[in-house]
Amino acid sequence: MSGFSGHVPGSREYRRLLVGLFFGGVATFAQLYATQALLPQITLGTSADPATAALTVSASTLGLAIAVLPWSLVADRIGRVPAMGVGIVLATLFGAVAPFSGDISVLLLLRLLEGAALGAVPAVALAYLSEEVDARYVAAAAGSYIAGTTVGGLSGRVVSGFVGEFSDWRWGVASVIALCAVASAIFLGLVPRARVFVPGRGRARSGPSIASRLFVNLRSPAQLTLYAQGFLLMGAFVAVYNYLGFHLTEPPFSLAPGVVTLLFLAYLAGTVSSPRAGALAVRRGRYPVLLGAIMAMAGGAALLAVPVTIVVIAGLVVFTAGFFGAHAVASGWTPVAADPEARAQASSLYYLGYYGGSSLFGWLLGVVFAALGWGTFLAVVIAMCAVSAALAASVLRPGRFA
Repeated sequence: MSGFSGHVPGSREYRRLLVGLFFGGVATFAQLYATQALLPQITLGTSADPATAALTVSASTLGLAIAVLPWSLVADRIGRVPAMGVGIVLATLFGAVAPFSGDISVLLLLRLLEGAALGAVPAVALAYLSEEVDARYVAAAAGSYIAGTTVGGLSGRVVSGFVGEFSDWRWGVASVIALCAVASAIFLGLVPRARVFVPGRGRARSGPSIASRLFVNLRSPAQLTLYAQGFLLMGAFVAVYNYLGFHLTEPPFSLAPGVVTLLFLAYLAGTVSSPRAGALAVRRGRYPVLLGAIMAMAGGAALLAVPVTIVVIAGLVVFTAGFFGAHAVASGWTPVAADPEARAQASSLYYLGYYGGSSLFGWLLGVVFAALGWGTFLAVVIAMCAVSAALAASVLRPGRFA
C-alpha cells in the first residue's frame, strides 16, 4: 500500500498483529513439543528406548525443517496470512489423529506430518512481521512473537505432562490439541491481512527466481552464521529438555514424573527474556545481546552438572532465558539482514537450520547421554554454545557486518 511504512506501537493493527502471532506461536509450539514431557510414559507404553521415544519430538521438528522452504513458496503465491492459516489448521487435524496411533511407527509418521504442516507459521511469521511492522520496531516485535512460542512450548509440555501423569500419554497429547484448537482460532481471528506484500503469479514471474532467492542468502556469510546459531543452539536446547527428565528420575535426584514436569515452568524465563532481548537489541545493538545470551546459555548448562536439585533448577532457568534471548535476536535479525526479495526464504533457511539442529541433536545427544553419561552430554552442549559464539564473533560483530 502506497505510503504505508509499517504498523507502529500504539496502533490497533500493531496490537492485533502481536497478539495474533503470539497465539500462532502458542498453537504451533504447544503441538510441536506435546510429547516431550511424556517421553518416559511413551517409553513404558511402547517398549521403546529413550532415544526412540525422543524421535516423537525429532519427527515433528524434522517435518517442520523439511517443510519451511516449500511453505515460503506457498506464502509467496497465496499470501503470508493465508499460508499460515492453512498450515495451522492442517497441523491441528493431524495432531488430533495422533493419540489414536496403534504403534510407535504410526505415531512417528503422524508427528512428521504434523510438523510439516506446522512449518507454515515459523516459515512465514518473521518475514510477515518484518514487512508489516515499522523497521524501527521489528526487533521488539519479533521478541514478542518468540515469547508466544515459549508460552506454547511451556503449555504443551506442562499440560501434556500433568494430564499424562493421571491417565496416559494419549490423553496428554489430546489435551494439548484441544488447547491448540482454541489458540488457532484466536490467531485466525486477529492477525491482520498483509498490506505490504502482494502475492500473485505476476509477481512471481517478474521477480527473482526461487533459486536466486535461495542462493543470495546461502552466499551471505552473515546469513550462514545466523543459520548456524539456530542449528547449534536449538540442537543443544532441545537435547537438554529431552533428556533432563531421564536424568532427574535417577539417583541422586529420584524425582517423580509429576515433579519433573514442573521443571518445564522454566520456559517462563524464555517468555520474559525473548521480548526483553528484542527491546535491548533495539537500544544496544543485536550483536552484543546475542553474544551475552549465548554466554548465559552456556553458564546455565554448566550449572546442570551440579547434583543438587535447586542448582539444577537455577541452571535450567538461566539456560532457557539465554537460549530464547539468542533465538529472538538471531531469528529477528535474519529477515532484516536479507535481500528484500528473499526475506521469506531467509527466514525459512534459518528455521531449516533451527529445526534441523533440533532433529539431529535431539536424537544424537541421546546416544551420547546413554553411552557416556550426563557429564559428557553437558560438555557437548557447552561446546556447541562455544562454537556458536565464536562464529558470531568472527562474522557478526560491528565492523564486520552492519
